[in-house]
Amino acid sequence: RELRGEKIDIIEYSDDPVVFATHALSPAKISKVTVLDPVEKHMEVIVEDTQLSLAIGKKGQNVRLAAKLMGWRIDIKSEEEKRREVESEMAGLVVPGAPISVLIDHGLSDEVVVRLTKGGVGTVEQVGAMTPEQLEEIPGIGPEAVEAIQIAVNNYYAQFEEALAGTPDEAIEAQADAGAGEQAPEEGAEVGPAAETGETQAMAQEDSAERSPAAESEETSSTSAGYEQDLLG
Repeated sequence: RELRGEKIDIIEYSDDPVVFATHALSPAKISKVTVLDPVEKHMEVIVEDTQLSLAIGKKGQNVRLAAKLMGWRIDIKSEEEKRREVESEMAGLVVPGAPISVLIDHGLSDEVVVRLTKGGVGTVEQVGAMTPEQLEEIPGIGPEAVEAIQIAVNNYYAQFEEALAGTPDEAIEAQADAGAGEQAPEEGAEVGPAAETGETQAMAQEDSAERSPAAESEETSSTSAGYEQDLLG
């Protein structure tokens, strides 16, 4: 579509910021949108690794336009970057050298703990790194005890995963039409709505040529008044 000779994209509006963000960042394929702070209007967007450059856009123009359109601060990350972030947080939560006795709280019997201790295994990290064959070399540890040990170790580490797994109710998984990627910019882009009007207008013209026209027929003509003013200005 054109407005005064300039090509424009029609973005379907939604009162739900998660849905609106999915529309605003299309055609990039969004994996998850999480509202981090509804008061400060701050959200995190996770995209597939191959979709990061498309979501951010050339020189960051796509995500800047989306942030300005919504009036939200948008942190955009790839799935791989988010995975590394979660693993780092988990490593910080796990107590190094946790004594083997903590596994009693996770279903392991006192008797098995004593046998492990006598066998020279003193920490959860040690027992977690051992194979079933190595465990069975410890006197008094048979296949059933090995299974009980593995369950207790899994339960121990699961508590840290659960501590990180909680997400706000606003977090949903949403997908948009896939599109061709561009040159990959820096990962973990963080964008706020404070872009200048002149810069945004220039980027909007260039951005519209890069967006896929295949989704236009399915979108409605609803759009933000502020966004149209930027284009007309």
